Amino acid sequence: MVNTLGVAVVGFGWMGRVHTQAYARVLHHFPRLPLRPRLVSVADEVPGRAEEAAARYGFDSATRDWREVVADPRVEAVSVTAPNFLHREIGVALAEAGKHLWIEKPVGLTADDARAVADAAAKARVAGTVGFNYRNAPAVAAAREMLAAGEIGAVTHVRIRLLSDYAAHPDGALTWRYERERGGSGVLGDLASHGVDLARHLLGEIDSLAADTAVFVPERARPAGATAGHTRAAGGVLGPVENDDYVSCLLRFASGARGVLEASRVAVGEQNNYGFEIHGTEGALFWDFRRMGELGVSRGAAYQDQPVATVYVGPGHGEYGAFQPGSANAMGYDDLKVVEASHFLRSIADGAPHGATLEDAVASAAALDAMARSATERTWVSPA
Repeated sequence: MVNTLGVAVVGFGWMGRVHTQAYARVLHHFPRLPLRPRLVSVADEVPGRAEEAAARYGFDSATRDWREVVADPRVEAVSVTAPNFLHREIGVALAEAGKHLWIEKPVGLTADDARAVADAAAKARVAGTVGFNYRNAPAVAAAREMLAAGEIGAVTHVRIRLLSDYAAHPDGALTWRYERERGGSGVLGDLASHGVDLARHLLGEIDSLAADTAVFVPERARPAGATAGHTRAAGGVLGPVENDDYVSCLLRFASGARGVLEASRVAVGEQNNYGFEIHGTEGALFWDFRRMGELGVSRGAAYQDQPVATVYVGPGHGEYGAFQPGSANAMGYDDLKVVEASHFLRSIADGAPHGATLEDAVASAAALDAMARSATERTWVSPA
């Protein structure tokens, strides 16, 4: 028997739409889930945006005030896809009202913010799933299994990259993303948070780190009105960019492995260049998000001149089989969010965590705080 679950979405920019479409698709791909999401309410403060979302996607009601979602008895679970600076206030309020949370990373601006949401969810005994979607790629799942089985020996070092050009244009509008009070640490929370999650998910805890950060586009034009995505605002009044465009970080793992994490939002010529290279004593693994269904694998006893094979993921790798019947059929970004939706619904149904959790968000945020501190103090820092 499938029970209906009343869901809401708070914040209806691009990510709110992605969550909504994941709710609509999730039972198509995971028909054995015991919960059927029903779109009850959508909230967004931009005039007309929530109403448009309700008309397009079939929400029962729309509001400009997320507090109405908190008070709505029809709503049992909520996607929080509002800007980062609202995550703590909204997340805590929803958890205290007994609503299950599917919340986008980085869950606030600091580790304290993430911990406040995690503590509220734990106290209320509600599920908390976090939007670290890249760990849901079947090739990443395959890599994790291979690492756990020791198929490339002991991991020696890793390079994780998240390079993008979404903020490279100097006419990019000075939105909340570039303000420390509302956008937090900039590229750290936006992209490096994913890198930290991948590092922990694949290699375990980070023992210490040393980071360097930079702002390469120091001023941007203020937008004249409401914005969505990465709007341009040429000719507006200039204001300062308060958070970081770029971070590079050396990592020391508790296992003894070493790592390099690099993230940029102003990398001209790079569009979603996300991935990793993991080296071990007997082999290596390579993954590029832009070729999501491929995993480069080198293993054996040759060591020197050992070849690399391209493995096309297929059924049996992560949740691939829920989307495609055979290897090398392409999956996309939105499919990773459908996987995440299934984790969220499973977590609610059986009371056990599935996928990335609020505790993962706390650990990631602690590492980001440590990076910022390391860059300021110019020293190695422990995220603990």
